[in-house]
Amino acid sequence: MGTLVYVLDRAADRVLMIHRDARPDDDHRGKWNGLGGKLERDEDVVAGARRELREEAGIEATGLHLRGTITWSGFGPRREDWLGFVFLCHAWTGTPPASNPEGTLEWIPVSRLLEACSEDPAARAAAALPMWDGDRHFVPLVLDGDPRQFHGTMPYDVDRPLDWRFTRG
Repeated sequence: MGTLVYVLDRAADRVLMIHRDARPDDDHRGKWNGLGGKLERDEDVVAGARRELREEAGIEATGLHLRGTITWSGFGPRREDWLGFVFLCHAWTGTPPASNPEGTLEWIPVSRLLEACSEDPAARAAAALPMWDGDRHFVPLVLDGDPRQFHGTMPYDVDRPLDWRFTRG
């Protein structure tokens, strides 16, 4: 189980993302992603999301909203099965550093992030934000403003999503 958090600066219309470019052995190497990671034993999902933001971005979440859940099966080189809790952080204290041990932190305009999620391969290439292919299906749901949560499933074949289904609740 893990958390994935998208930190949204509404005033500047941008999202804090990490470019996983620091560790050669990182399964996510070269990808842009939200912040987060594995839950620790006996840790609830909100505490885990807050801890990950503290560790990865040096910020304290004061406004955290669960946007949805996703099950990924067969994900990555180890073909792991994951249950992810996807959050939107809209309020925090502190200032993120330029990088952390996982990679470079950067504020990405929402428009560029959504372009990277486009169905159009040319638009995705123009955005120049290499992400997991499956992210383009759910990242727009995180940012769409719909108050309902989404709950999806996305089976993978190592690095390629095979399907995407979700419901709103």
